[in-house]
Amino acid sequence: MFDQFIDFVRSYYGEKEGFVPLHAPLFVGNERKYVLEAINSTYVSSVGKFVDEFEASIRQYTGAKYAVATVNGSAALHIALQLAGVKPGDLVITQPLTFIATCNAIRYCHADPLFVDVDEDTLSLSAKHLQAFLEVHADVEKGQLIHKVSRRKITACVPMHTFGHPARMKELLEVCGKFQLPVVEDAAESLGSTYHSQMTGTLGLLGVYSFNGNKTITCGGGGMVVTNDETLGKLGKHLTTQAKKPHAWEFVHDHVGYNYRLPNLNAAMACAQMEQLNAFLESKRTLATRYKAFFSTSGIRFIEQPSGSESNYWLNAILLDNKEQRDQFLAYTNERGVMTRPCWRLMHKLEMFSASFAGDLTTAEEIENRLVNIPSSPMVRAQA
Repeated sequence: MFDQFIDFVRSYYGEKEGFVPLHAPLFVGNERKYVLEAINSTYVSSVGKFVDEFEASIRQYTGAKYAVATVNGSAALHIALQLAGVKPGDLVITQPLTFIATCNAIRYCHADPLFVDVDEDTLSLSAKHLQAFLEVHADVEKGQLIHKVSRRKITACVPMHTFGHPARMKELLEVCGKFQLPVVEDAAESLGSTYHSQMTGTLGLLGVYSFNGNKTITCGGGGMVVTNDETLGKLGKHLTTQAKKPHAWEFVHDHVGYNYRLPNLNAAMACAQMEQLNAFLESKRTLATRYKAFFSTSGIRFIEQPSGSESNYWLNAILLDNKEQRDQFLAYTNERGVMTRPCWRLMHKLEMFSASFAGDLTTAEEIENRLVNIPSSPMVRAQA
């Protein structure tokens, strides 16, 4: 079976003997043209037309009213958490099955993550487990959610749309609304995914995207905060540009701000990538369909998009029978030049988050032992 998988991947990507990466960027459009235009304009830093155009394209594509471009997804999440009201000493609910940037951003706010389990089908934060945890371990007191044991405030909930598969946002928003908890969507991996026809990242109070080199579209780095809240949208733009007040020549700053603005040089590439986003998504969904058919008779479970959702299939994933089989698959494929990877080590198992409060994390731990990501690069021809 392992050999058949390798043959399938190599045949799909036309790589009979070469290395097959997990997710490679694809530059087949106007990337070089726009980047050269930015260079020739001399506006290569955080001021330039491509930054504004990129934000406008994200607003148009997602339907969000406000979009703030940042240097990377971690910066976007840091700002989004601050905008949501996270303060030093607070607790922020998130899932243990996530990339470390989610928890790092919480710590940037001098807050701590509180881990709640995931759903097996979405791989994302479970509304059922969240409801059960909060009913036992938290109370709303004077409009503020309080963790009973520590007496610390719980000030935000951060579901992550794992590998591009949408979380059950309707149920999560209902639970968080009941407990007066703002939702910040970590949509770093899910640009183009929809939940009941609405773009991920636009369902909560705020959402964030990443444009790192391994994402569906990339500009080398890059991130974006999106929101429909006017006050938060404008404040986010202000904070990411050093909180400098407009003036013809004076340097006046009214907050502790951040040098988080996306450079025009990167935004130029991002604008070209946005022109190809739909083609990339079509290609990735075609690959997912072929993977589904391939694994249907293998006894290995292919992770499909959740019901009511359309996934961008950023990283395709399979579930093996157990950790032993997972490790055998990882060793066999990587030794033969086909890149595969396990999911991230669960956050509560990392030293810096090992003392964090958590609920029962059985599902996440089971997934960690069995899941493998498989090659997911898009295949799109160069524009004429």
